[in-house]
Amino acid sequence: MADEKKLVLGESQELGEIIIAPEVIEVIIGIAASKVDGVYGMRGSLASNVTELLGKSAHGKGVYLTNDEEGLKVDIYTYLEYGISVPKVAMDMQERVKQQVLFMTDVSLSEVNIHVVGVVAEKMEQPTLEELFNDEEENNE
Repeated sequence: MADEKKLVLGESQELGEIIIAPEVIEVIIGIAASKVDGVYGMRGSLASNVTELLGKSAHGKGVYLTNDEEGLKVDIYTYLEYGISVPKVAMDMQERVKQQVLFMTDVSLSEVNIHVVGVVAEKMEQPTLEELFNDEEENNE
């Protein structure tokens, strides 16, 4: 049962076979997708959020692989930054993910589906007390 989940990359009579776990591909996809400009972060599960709180990175979060007769498909769930072009960032993510997986594992993805689950607004800086009171003093004079 465990062997069905692994991907066989190549087989050589002289050296043997190369097997890669799907979790490795998920990590590659997660890192590649998060490096695209305009991506705020990836959606994770409760376990990956707890892992990050403990100081470790969960690079595979928000990435789900499916292997069927058509090939290897990936669904990416992500948060984007406010003010960017959603179609442009999604297409950039698709291209970068396909290129990185092909380059690093020699596996071609049949589909890269991007699911935008939210847009995160930029945080505004809180004004200091001096800035607040200086404005009031100038108005009173």
